[in-house]
Amino acid sequence: EKVTAGDVITIDKASGKISKLGRSFSRSRDYDAMGAQTRFVQCPEGELQKRKEIVHTVSLHEIDVINSRQQGFLALFAGDTGEIKSEVRDQIDAKVAEWREEGRATIVPGVLFIDEVHMLDIECFSFLNRALESDMAPVLVIATNRGISKIRGTEYKSPHGIPLDLLDRLMIVSTVSYTFDETKKILSVRCEEEDVEMSEDALELLTRIGMETSLRYAIHMIMAASLVAEKRKSGEVEIEDIKRVYTLFVDVKRSTQFLMELSKEFMFNELDAENDDDDDDDDSDSDESDEEENENSTASPSKEAMEEG
Repeated sequence: EKVTAGDVITIDKASGKISKLGRSFSRSRDYDAMGAQTRFVQCPEGELQKRKEIVHTVSLHEIDVINSRQQGFLALFAGDTGEIKSEVRDQIDAKVAEWREEGRATIVPGVLFIDEVHMLDIECFSFLNRALESDMAPVLVIATNRGISKIRGTEYKSPHGIPLDLLDRLMIVSTVSYTFDETKKILSVRCEEEDVEMSEDALELLTRIGMETSLRYAIHMIMAASLVAEKRKSGEVEIEDIKRVYTLFVDVKRSTQFLMELSKEFMFNELDAENDDDDDDDDSDSDESDEEENENSTASPSKEAMEEG
């Protein structure tokens, strides 16, 4: 550090490292000229030995890796962490709990986000139930777009495909559809992100399409409309470009309608098979009812025959 008389330094007692803080104000007139990098600080007074608190932020997984490998801290940079034994995890959990009681450590919970949570099976939900009961459990955020559906791995149905015992532990956030102005703002921001110039009338039409179909379909139309405008040597997307893309690429509703209308033109159509099964069921039901009527008519004599007898 090139320490000279008049410098203010700090010495780390544990490692012996010397750090130069600057030069004392009392020695500012020792030289006629000073460099621009020279820094003047106040000379400390009173007790020179001070305690400095150092905070290290580590995850529980990093502590597990350090204590499960012979390399210690260097095992984090090796990449191959391997399997961590449950005994090591239990010892680390006990040590962290001890540090918390002594005030030497605090637990900062992480965030676990699971999208399409209905794709998990019953065993995964059981693991999450158990993990949430731990003191070191992270904040769990899950998302799904399912209604009443089956829980994977079972034959039971539940809201969102999530078991009721786990669903009871959650704070459910309800969502609403985007308004017209919100959809327009999202599409406008998306145009800026993709460097697409779009006229106000075209953006208005695209917003209406997004409200009638879906926001994802409208977002996908932005780049396609930009390519159509580029093909006709235009730097701005106009209404005719949006209409052109709308006729070329159909949304889910129009695709479903085409399949319903042209179902006989496609191979392996299950809709006709289901209709045939329904017709067979109706025919069998009608045949059974006709047989029952015939049996009733033959078993019960008419009133005129009774009178003649």
